[in-house]
Amino acid sequence: MNDTVLTHPELATPAATPLAALARRAVLGRLRYLAQGTLLIQEGGRLHRFGNGQPEARVRVLHPAFWSRVAFGGSVGAGESYMAGDWHSDDLSGLMRLLLRNRAVVDGLETGLARLSAPLRRLAHRLNRNTRAGSRRNIAAHYDLGNDFYRLWLDETLMYSSAVFERPEMTLAEASTAKLERICRKLGLGPHHHVLEIGTGWGGFALHAAGRHGCRVTTATLSRQQYELASERVAAAGLTDRVEVLLTDYRDLTGRFDHLVSIEMVEAVGAANLDTYFRQCARLLKPEGAMLLQAITIADQRYQVALGEVDFIQKHIFPGGFLPSVTALSASLTQASDLRAVHLEDIGPHYGETLARWRENFLAAVDAVRALGYPESFLRMWLFYFAYCEAGFRERDLGTVQMLLAKPGWRGEPVLGQLPMSAGVSPC
Repeated sequence: MNDTVLTHPELATPAATPLAALARRAVLGRLRYLAQGTLLIQEGGRLHRFGNGQPEARVRVLHPAFWSRVAFGGSVGAGESYMAGDWHSDDLSGLMRLLLRNRAVVDGLETGLARLSAPLRRLAHRLNRNTRAGSRRNIAAHYDLGNDFYRLWLDETLMYSSAVFERPEMTLAEASTAKLERICRKLGLGPHHHVLEIGTGWGGFALHAAGRHGCRVTTATLSRQQYELASERVAAAGLTDRVEVLLTDYRDLTGRFDHLVSIEMVEAVGAANLDTYFRQCARLLKPEGAMLLQAITIADQRYQVALGEVDFIQKHIFPGGFLPSVTALSASLTQASDLRAVHLEDIGPHYGETLARWRENFLAAVDAVRALGYPESFLRMWLFYFAYCEAGFRERDLGTVQMLLAKPGWRGEPVLGQLPMSAGVSPC
């Protein structure tokens, strides 16, 4: 039985009031502006149809509270309504992809009645600031849900970041390993290197880099449960002479390293600490060192607006989290450090497939998740999270970049990827 039983008081069913009728009219009125695809909303014996053509998505309203939660909560309210069981869709990711193609409709819902609740969400989010103590709380809220929980649906590498499917038929474990190998090769890792990793996860990168490439790895995490399991895995692999796992804040790390790796950890830093993060990374690298950063990104054009918003992920999944843009990352590392970007690759489309595989694994293990003591609202929250993010990556609303950042003394070989050959051009 998991002793972290989550409760969600915000899921209490709203009372039937005249406002409920107003909410229903507001949502239906906004959906009339759907311009791409078709949305079908089944409400009892009634069927509301919006738009035309493909793609097509369907929502089945199971409780009238759906309308109030969406009208007064926007996309966050829609997620909480799903958690409460107010509605269902046979293709949750497909529904969200349709809505992303109609961003004006979604934005209209966010700026309508939902604007009334936005200040409270922003206030709650500000309380999750990533001070040292705040970072420990935020990391624990997500990553310390229990190692048994994550093992149910992650692959055997226990990588909790975008995989790279170099071939469509790859298993998730193969694609996770391909991502790790890609990182190691971009840095040119070998037995003579000492690598620092900021954000251990469950030790997947450290095990791969030390086991396959023979380098020494010092890896740091703030999650107690990740620290314990990563340490166990290192010992089981017989790599304690090459891998050191630390339970510490990245701001407190010392020493100089040949290379640095940080895989989808920067999202937990917070916008206010981005300069601090890059300044510390540069300080920890030798003059000829390089860093491989993998980060989830938002479009540059939406970055400033997003900083003032709080979405479903920030409220329910990753407290204190934020998404940088490529320009924000570049500006920060330029301002705060002597690092420069020498290569960038967007692997975002692979994250959509990664999330789909996680969701499949989660559904296959749903009874085991229930057996850990988690309530139905928790299960539905995670299914919404998987679909929400999968849609974002498949629609290119989100990206995932691997950035190779170099110190002034770095003289590594350039990364030359294989490009598709232009039509009509024969090989030399």
